Amino acid sequence: MIVQAICFYFFAALTVASGVMVIAARNPVHSVLFLILAFFNAAGLFLMMGAEFLALILVIVYVGAVAVLFLFVVMMLDINFVELRQGFLQYLPIGALVGLVLLVELVLVFGAWAVAPDVMKAIAAPTPATASVTNTAALGQLLYTRYVYVFQAAGMILLVAMIGAIVLTLRARGDVRKQSVAAQVARRRASTLEIVKVRPRQGV
Repeated sequence: MIVQAICFYFFAALTVASGVMVIAARNPVHSVLFLILAFFNAAGLFLMMGAEFLALILVIVYVGAVAVLFLFVVMMLDINFVELRQGFLQYLPIGALVGLVLLVELVLVFGAWAVAPDVMKAIAAPTPATASVTNTAALGQLLYTRYVYVFQAAGMILLVAMIGAIVLTLRARGDVRKQSVAAQVARRRASTLEIVKVRPRQGV
């Protein structure tokens, strides 16, 4: 029991510290590396809770794909961070106002927080046996039965976000030659061919 408590506080402290360093780090590459560290520690917490499927998904999807993609994007983009920080003071009042509104909302929410009268009974109720159902099966049953509409809505939101990202990053370059099949088919003989009679010993 003591070993589990030590491991829990160790992983929790590293997760919180990594989350703080993601925001506080000046170098964006360091921020992504701290984000990867936070994901690994969160996966350790999931393992301690017995949710090994969520831990593996967190490592495979977020660390193996999302965080590494962030890292490559940050390293490949030529971003002038000095120019980005120049307009910081300009947007500081608006950001402070939004933060103050969020703080007031949080205070109102937690101030009106009330504990249910039967919460102790719910805590003392015996936990149903889950030995016959694995974590993956239980998660699948919840996602595709009770929360199927929420799951589909999340998929639609991700689809819209992907289309929006493609539209925002699509740029029409004028220095690139592209093939237009319609323009090629619509060409006429008079506009493409010209018969020139060349006299001897003279150029065109």
